[in-house]
Amino acid sequence: MKNVVLSVILMFGLLDAIEVGKVPPHVVIEGKNGGEVKGNAWDSSMLKGKIYVLFYVDPDKKDLNKRLSQTLKAKNYPRDKVNSIAMVNLKATWLPNIVLESLLKSKQKEFPDTLFVKDKQKVMVKKWNLEDDNSDILVFNQQGKLIYKKFGKVSKKEIAKIIALIEKNL
Repeated sequence: MKNVVLSVILMFGLLDAIEVGKVPPHVVIEGKNGGEVKGNAWDSSMLKGKIYVLFYVDPDKKDLNKRLSQTLKAKNYPRDKVNSIAMVNLKATWLPNIVLESLLKSKQKEFPDTLFVKDKQKVMVKKWNLEDDNSDILVFNQQGKLIYKKFGKVSKKEIAKIIALIEKNL
């Protein structure tokens, strides 16, 4: 009986999981849950009209996919066609939020074309079943459909695949 109950709970949890080829469930992060570093609410419905690369990162793993971010920066895609979002899972670290928020504000000034978002309550882990305590990569096309996802470090081959997907969808 316990196994049946656990299976049902897991099944319902997976209903909100993001799937390649689909627009993910609508999510808003605001108030006590976080939001944009600039103070606005972050709304997943904004993932349309451009290609978006979303990095969902545990601060302790911030450099895990640095090679991908450097590759994207070097490509210098037009900002009206390709943009990036750095969403930080503040609950995934022992570092105090006040320190992280200060760092994120300085990063936002240093990289004004990247949207920095704070997730203070693991909203994305719960709503989209993203992997906690990791570096997750999500790529969306102009219609807001997920075209690529990877939880963990991307290899050189996977970076080439991401670049090819971006260029195919431009």
